[in-house]
Amino acid sequence: MISTSKVRAEHLNRMAIVYIRQSTLTQVRYNQESTQRQYALQEKALNLGWTQEQIQIIDEDLGISGSGRSLRQGFQQLVAQVSLGQVGAIFGLEISRLARSCADLLRLLELCALFNTIVVDEDGIYDLSDFNDRLILGFKGTMSEAELHFLRSRMLGGKKNKAKKGTLRFPLPVGYVYDIDGQTALDPDEEVQIAVRNVFHAFQASGSAYGVVKFFAKNTLRFPKRAYGGAWAGKLVWGTLTHSRVLGILYNPSYAGAYVYGRYHDQKSVDPQGLFIHHTIRLPMEQWEVLIPDHHPAYITWENYEKNLKQLQNNRTNLERSGPAREGTALLQGVVLCGKCGRRMTVRYTGNGGIYPVYECKGRWEHGLRATCTTVPATIIDQVVTTRLMQIIQPAELDLALKVTDKLLKGEDDADKGWSLSLERAKYEANRAERQYQQVEPENRLVARSLEARWNEKLTELAQIQEQYAQYKSRQSWQPTEEDKAQILSLAKELPRIWYAATTTAKDRKRILRMLLEDITIFAEARQSDIRLGLRWRNQSHEEINATKPLPKSMARKHTSETVEQVRKLSDTMTDSQIADYFNESGHHTPEGKLFTVDSIKWIRYSHKIKRLSMQQQGLSVKDVAEQFNVAPGVVYYWIKHGILEAKKFAPGWPWNIQLDKQKEIELREWVQKSGHLSKMTQGL
Repeated sequence: MISTSKVRAEHLNRMAIVYIRQSTLTQVRYNQESTQRQYALQEKALNLGWTQEQIQIIDEDLGISGSGRSLRQGFQQLVAQVSLGQVGAIFGLEISRLARSCADLLRLLELCALFNTIVVDEDGIYDLSDFNDRLILGFKGTMSEAELHFLRSRMLGGKKNKAKKGTLRFPLPVGYVYDIDGQTALDPDEEVQIAVRNVFHAFQASGSAYGVVKFFAKNTLRFPKRAYGGAWAGKLVWGTLTHSRVLGILYNPSYAGAYVYGRYHDQKSVDPQGLFIHHTIRLPMEQWEVLIPDHHPAYITWENYEKNLKQLQNNRTNLERSGPAREGTALLQGVVLCGKCGRRMTVRYTGNGGIYPVYECKGRWEHGLRATCTTVPATIIDQVVTTRLMQIIQPAELDLALKVTDKLLKGEDDADKGWSLSLERAKYEANRAERQYQQVEPENRLVARSLEARWNEKLTELAQIQEQYAQYKSRQSWQPTEEDKAQILSLAKELPRIWYAATTTAKDRKRILRMLLEDITIFAEARQSDIRLGLRWRNQSHEEINATKPLPKSMARKHTSETVEQVRKLSDTMTDSQIADYFNESGHHTPEGKLFTVDSIKWIRYSHKIKRLSMQQQGLSVKDVAEQFNVAPGVVYYWIKHGILEAKKFAPGWPWNIQLDKQKEIELREWVQKSGHLSKMTQGL
């Protein structure tokens, strides 16, 4: 008999709530006896003194787990009413019906103690203000949660154990069925097999999942889907292939013949409303719990599966990677790096209708500096790289490269022999330590412990050498076979024809370049025409080539710094006309290829603030001096020859430039007056 002494008038004056819950809809449907027992708790409430009008039934949580991972509207309603002091008693078949989570249950019990609400189950009545009752309910709640943990652990442990043996059965992907012996086998329907194989063939040809979808749509091909559950269970439904289905097939290792368990993991987060949100994330291969290769017949090899995963990863456009080859005319799209900031450069199509592509780095723009790092015309870079590609792909060049590779590989073979000997020695020492440990008597614990420690030490050394050897092997160069060499040399003859063929698209050329090139780093300055290109090939060899970009029109019309400095120097002794004549006679031209004029020299002086030669500094010609002193030009040449008059030439063959000051002018006039006869004698000179 249940004691009713804990039911007081203050409890009977408030409501009695009968909380009903079962974990799954299957239990609700097939375990109806438990549901009826929970509804029968109304009779117990009536027997304890509550009226029918005071009894409220909360059954909104039928079919919902009480583990705390699910949103239970009925439980929230129960907690809200207890918090308002409206509930005198809570009736439940057992404490696990209220909650399987200690966090939820203890919060409810604290509210019951605060608002003087009793809890009634099949075993008794509990007053939460009493320490013993609170202890018993807390212990029951802990056991209820532990029971759920034990049940789940046993079931999950058995499931994982079967998975490790490869015998755990789960729905197979399209293209596979279970045979009469329960083994995984290829679907006997040839149409299904062809559809699956077409997915992998189309991906190998196009290089993208959308390319597979395009292939199926272009050829009006259908793809099967196997239904699970209901009247269509096990039947194939043919429909349109979607992008998500293609990704699911390419990521599924079952098509490579591998048995896998634990590829996905559930991750929880909390939304702004405080509700739990479950996310399913794909784990990396090294975190899979079970991986059994060659478990069943395969559509593709494991190597092709890994290549497909790498291709899908490279196709992602939200990462700092090259991305897939697209249809644009810029051949190096996705493989060009900025030499200033190291970021991957993008392609921007400019001009009328976007027909002029340029490679542009927006690194500084993204960092708020409102300027691009580097911008270069794509056609110039593409042409230089294409020319270089055709040069190195010549048969003679490739033959020489293969011979050099053979010499390098010979050195690597010698190093590999050294590693093999080191591994052999480490294995011998580990085996020897094991034999010594096995031969010692078990009673001799001191010696056994020492030998065991030595054995573990040798095993650790062996593991370290094996790891170092694996790293060394990963850095080794590719070793081409004779067949590979023959194919490479034949490719050298066919590549130019394929490259320049009218049927070869820009996307095809990009894919050819990506097979040979890892990336290209561009070093270019905004106001300079010289471009440096750092090429990194797939075989990890590096080289640097140069290119020249046309300067902007505003820069192309500007004179070089050498021309400006020469004008600045000549302006100390020459007039604008003389400077223009000097440049023209020396073979110099303007940036536009024209002759220098007085106006062009004046513009240089104006732009760079160069002072012109003053009238006093400009000097006089022989004709000017002859007219000034009323003598024949021959007299002036006589003065120059005998040092009477100082003069100089700016260049061989140029006229004399004579500097005449006041003192020299007086001396010459006196000389002319005294030597009047000389002037007459030299009239004919």
